[in-house]
Amino acid sequence: MLYVIIGEDRPGSLEQRMATRPAHLERLQALQAEGRLIIAGPCPAVDSPDPGPAGFSGSIIIAEFVSLSAAQTWADADPYVAAGVYAKVSVKPFKKALPA
Repeated sequence: MLYVIIGEDRPGSLEQRMATRPAHLERLQALQAEGRLIIAGPCPAVDSPDPGPAGFSGSIIIAEFVSLSAAQTWADADPYVAAGVYAKVSVKPFKKALPA
C-alpha cells in the first residue's frame, strides 16, 4: 500500500537540512531502486523553486510499504529526524486516484 510521509521543518533548520541531505537522499534512492518510491521532494518556504536562505518548510514522500507501522518506522529513522530538521512527521495511508 502507498503511504504519504509529511515532514515539517523546524524553523532555522536549513543548515542542518543541507548537511544531512546526502544521507536523506541515499535512503530515498534505495526506495527508488526497490521500485517503491512514487514521488519525493522538499516544499520551498517561499514561492520559488530555489528558496535560497528562506529554506524549506518541509518534505513530502509517497512510497510503498507493507504496512502503516513499516512506513512509520522508516520515517522515524530518517536522517532529518535525527538531525533535528523535522519538528513533526506525519505518516498516513494514501490512495492514488490520478493519474490513472
